[in-house]
Amino acid sequence: MLNQILDALQPTATRLVAVSKTRLPEDLMRLYEQGQRDFGENKAQELASKHEALPKDIRWHMIGHLQSNKVKYIAPFVHLIHAVDSLKILQEIDKQALRYDRIIDCLLQFKIALEDTKYGLELSEADAILQSIDFQEFKNIKIVGVMGMATFTDDHDQVRREFQRLKEIFNIIQAKYFSNQPAFKEISMGMSDDYKIAVEEGSTMVRIGTLLFGPRL
Repeated sequence: MLNQILDALQPTATRLVAVSKTRLPEDLMRLYEQGQRDFGENKAQELASKHEALPKDIRWHMIGHLQSNKVKYIAPFVHLIHAVDSLKILQEIDKQALRYDRIIDCLLQFKIALEDTKYGLELSEADAILQSIDFQEFKNIKIVGVMGMATFTDDHDQVRREFQRLKEIFNIIQAKYFSNQPAFKEISMGMSDDYKIAVEEGSTMVRIGTLLFGPRL
């Protein structure tokens, strides 16, 4: 299945993040041995534990909602934090990154789904963060794009509209705040059920678990 997904992504150069939450290290190693290097976790302490147990050339992605008091567990090594949805969490990431003399890449998470259970910023809230004095003073974080999750539904037209909305937000944010920053290029959207639509709508990074590992037990 890994090769089938990679073949589907190859024409667009969209990258695959293998969502390995709740999976055993040996499950990850099966993909690692096939060349997969990007893995995503949604709990900081589980991510830190797997980082200790697995090869050090893995690029670890924090894809779940991140609490401020958990940043310290992943700050020394995390490759990309996908779900940044407040100034408070950015402040803590910047603080912890400074401790380790790192610049940590982050994505702003936007709420594009109709479901109330999804986290994320509204565009006005992102404006407030990016225009704040606090944000201007950060030295150890880099905003490199946006992230969003579509509604879990069989209505593909709705899913497509939500992904189109995230691409629109990306374009607005890029033009307004990051027009001279080539690093701002990532649109993290698309999971096992909807990644093909996401790729068609401009995703640069898909987060896939079930298709790779099977249903969670």
